[in-house]
Amino acid sequence: MSVTNPITSSEVGTLWLTYQEKTLIMRILEYFMKKTDDDEARNILGGLWQELNYYLLEIEKIFKQQGIVIPIGFTKEDVNLEAPKLFDNGFDVMFVRILKEVSMGMYTINMNMAYNDDVIRIYEGLTTVTHKIYKLATQYLLKKGILALPPKVTMPKSTEFIKSKKYMSGFNPFISKRALNDIELGFIHHGIEANTIGMQLITGFAQCAQNKEVRKYLEKGKDLAKKQIKIFQEILLDNDLQISATSGSTVTTSTVAPFSDKLMMHCVTFLNGYCIVGNSFGTFFTLRNDISLKMTLLAKDIYFYGQEGIEILIKHGWFEEPPQTEDRNQLINNQ
Repeated sequence: MSVTNPITSSEVGTLWLTYQEKTLIMRILEYFMKKTDDDEARNILGGLWQELNYYLLEIEKIFKQQGIVIPIGFTKEDVNLEAPKLFDNGFDVMFVRILKEVSMGMYTINMNMAYNDDVIRIYEGLTTVTHKIYKLATQYLLKKGILALPPKVTMPKSTEFIKSKKYMSGFNPFISKRALNDIELGFIHHGIEANTIGMQLITGFAQCAQNKEVRKYLEKGKDLAKKQIKIFQEILLDNDLQISATSGSTVTTSTVAPFSDKLMMHCVTFLNGYCIVGNSFGTFFTLRNDISLKMTLLAKDIYFYGQEGIEILIKHGWFEEPPQTEDRNQLINNQ
């Protein structure tokens, strides 16, 4: 088969991963749309579903043109639309907002590895969709009083330069820790916000998971989210700042699974990777060394938790193998 305008290995990889993520998200959106009784929320969810479906078909078109097998991803078998409501109103849009935060970073990385015009257009389009939905979700959550804002601070009236390396000190008991700067405060608030949503999500998943090993893994993830929230809240309290938290939506008492164990495990693995990246950014931009160390240690915990999840996915045959290069040694030895 002669392929015109062939795509590169990196583009095959990012499109494959995008296909996996989007089919997963669309199954979750289908359930949320079915269960919400808020028309504005349904419009946000439905609008995102339609946009993702369009770009999913565009990816499939490229795969067919290039002679690439279309991945399985996540299908209607992975969602039970008849399952009772697992999350209260507001969680659906809050979860979508977190997903769009993830997407902003993912599309930037994917665009950096794109060379083909058709592939670039897909990531340009998905980026535009992400910004639009993120804005709509944020406005909705603020209007409903579900999304908590970061603490307010006194506005700077002059510019200053750091005069001593003591600015970075957080461990020395003989030196007072300086107050948090606004960059550090922003990362800590976001850490509380993201982990609060993650804890609610994973609690709901654990409540209805069918496999005992999966349930135990999800419970472990809930404890890890709690640990992160506690550490970030303690930092705020030590700095005489109010604890920022997401209010509103909670998990219902339903134990009927709306999603397959495979989908729930992949969803947690997907968000796990985002959490590692977020903590890494927080560590890099945090200038107080005690906070940097705490974020580093949390990133380590998240990494090993994620590895455990991947092992469970592989064990149960739930991890679709990504496209890969030829194994030359195997080809030679099979002669």
